[in-house]
Parts: sequence; C-alpha cells; structure tokens
Amino acid sequence: MAKHTGINNCHKTYIRGKNRRGNWLAVILLRVSRRDFGLCLSTLLLFCLGSVLWQLNGGPPQLLLHVRYYFGKSTFLDDHGPLASRALPFPSQVVYNRVGKCGSRTIVLLLRILAERNQFTLISSDIHNKTRLSKHEQMNLMVNISSVPQPFLYTRHVHFLNFTRFHIDEPVYINIIRDPISRFLSNYFFRRFGDWRGEENHVVRTPGMKDDERYLDINTCILEGHPECSNPRLFYIIPYFCGQHPQCREPGLWALQKAKENVMEHYLLVGVLEELENVLLLLERLVPHFFSDVLNIYRSPDYRKLGNMTGTVHKQTPSLEALQVLYQRMDYEYEFYRFVKAQFHITKRKFGLRTKPQPQRQSASLHHREEQEEPGETVLENWEV
Repeated sequence: MAKHTGINNCHKTYIRGKNRRGNWLAVILLRVSRRDFGLCLSTLLLFCLGSVLWQLNGGPPQLLLHVRYYFGKSTFLDDHGPLASRALPFPSQVVYNRVGKCGSRTIVLLLRILAERNQFTLISSDIHNKTRLSKHEQMNLMVNISSVPQPFLYTRHVHFLNFTRFHIDEPVYINIIRDPISRFLSNYFFRRFGDWRGEENHVVRTPGMKDDERYLDINTCILEGHPECSNPRLFYIIPYFCGQHPQCREPGLWALQKAKENVMEHYLLVGVLEELENVLLLLERLVPHFFSDVLNIYRSPDYRKLGNMTGTVHKQTPSLEALQVLYQRMDYEYEFYRFVKAQFHITKRKFGLRTKPQPQRQSASLHHREEQEEPGETVLENWEV
C-alpha cells in the first residue's frame, strides 16, 4: 500500500511539474507574440514594398543592396550579374521641331524648368537658320538624337525628319503653330526690332540688314510684292510638317497634302498658339513625364516675369488692303492651319475640353491686338476673319 501511494505521489508531482512547465511556456509564447507580432507584420510589409519597388525600377531597391553588402560583404551583382535596365516612361523620346515665331521661346523657357523638375534630358539646339538638310545631314542628326540618354526631349527649328525612312526608331513628335498672318507679322518686326530683352538684340540677329530694309513700311512690302512679303517666303509653316523633300518647299497641293499626312501619322499633338493653355493642359495629360505641372508653372508670377521679356516690339498694323493681299498669297498656309485647328479641337473634345469663341476687337490698339507670340503679348486678333 505504502509503495502504491508513493507511486501515485510521484505521478502527481510529475503532472504538476509538467503543467507548471506548460504554463510557463504558454506565458513565454504569449509574451513573445504580443511583443513581436507588430515587428513581424512590419517586416512582411517592408518585404512586400521592397518587392514592388524592385519590379517598378527594374531591379532591387538601393536600400536592400546596402543591407546585403553590410551583412554579406557582397553585392547583388556578385551573385546575379548586371541589373535590368530601368523602366522608362512612354514615350521616352520626344522631338519638338519648333516652328519659328509660334511661341517656341515660351515653350523652351518652360521646358528648361520642367527638365530639372521632372528629371529628363533636354537638348535645345541653337541652330535657327538651317531647317533644310541634306540626306547625310539628316542621317547624322537622327543618329545623334537617338543617342541622347532617355528620357529626352530634343527641340530645334528644323523641318520634319522621317526616322523610319532610315530604319531608326521614331520618337514622338509635338509642335505648335499659329495664325499664318500673325506669325508673318511677328517675324517681320522681330527681325527688324527684336523684343523686350534688349534694345539692340535685333542687330545681333540681322547685322547685315540695311536701314532702308529695316525701316521698310509693312504695307509697301506687301503691296509692292517685295520678296520677304511674297511666295515662296510666305510658304513657311507647311514645310515644317511636310519634311525634307525638295517639293515640300514649293507652295502647292502636294506639300499641303504631305504635311497633313505627317500630322496624322507622326505627331502626337499639334496645338495652336491662340489656345496655349489648352495645349499645355493636353501635353500634361498626353506626356506627363515631361509636362507634369506645366500649366501651374506657366501661370506662376515668377515665370511671367521671364516671359514678359520675349514679346516683339515696334509692331504696326497693315492696312485692310494689304491684309487681303497677304491672305490670298497664304491660302495653302491657311488651309493647313484650319486642318490642324480642327484636329486639335477633336483632341480637346476627347479629353472633355470645350472650345470657347475667340473675341473679335477690330479697333483695339496693336499692343493689345497682336496674337500671343510669347507671354508678353496678348491674343485678341483672328486675322483670317
């Protein structure tokens, strides 16, 4: 009996010891889970976030590389080879073959700000007087453009370049045009008298111009048929879209039709300067990596201070007779302008933007009538009307 009782006591003592150890183990596990549950979730969250960043950037986050190097004394390249190339925005290659006196200085000023803010490469060529290139020059320029680090935006006064003709990956084209007579008048007086950036900057641009040509009355130039106010000099906008073919420089239906075809096939957007804010808004939506926040920058006071210096000075209003003659000479230019404007309005409607009627002010002074060439000029005149 005593022996049996001793065995029972030993069994009870073992059970109590086992229960006591089980209770302590449960307490320890409970304390550990409460303390480390949040840490485990945080670790899992960081792991998932790191994986997402890895895929978005085409490789591992820099932080993970640093951690691996710290603990393992090695790098990702040691075990896995070179990283995949970084994912680029689409489009990553944009060409703006800017048309002279169509707001190009406004856009270039904006692009310089945007390039630094949005981290893309901006190449703005200073070549202003060589828009027509030989076949060899076209090839060299396109190869040079394609070699720019992406994402990039290249801009220059140059007629359309057909990259596919030379079996080179074609970039996305954008451009802006304006009322042809307004463009002509702005260029006519800019060549002679420059803009508000300096009293003598026109002398730098046209040092060989004689005084009798510099102060030639605009009506005389038009009505007497001076070369500057006649074709083919007035046939200016269409060649920028027609291209480098010699026939693109001859006023006619062939060049007009080719320009229209290229707009439809190669250009993401061709805007009109009279609706510049809508152009900027569409660019911001179509190519956000390049033009994100462009409209806010354009409307900012700091930018206005810069833009107000680019308005052409000493402009004069041609007579009604001279305007009628000029309009007849620019019939192809106006047909192309109307085509581009119609396509631009179609794009606006797709994005839910409305087209407001343009105000007419026939008796306004020239300072307030001139169409906006840059922020310093006000758009109020439709010369075609």
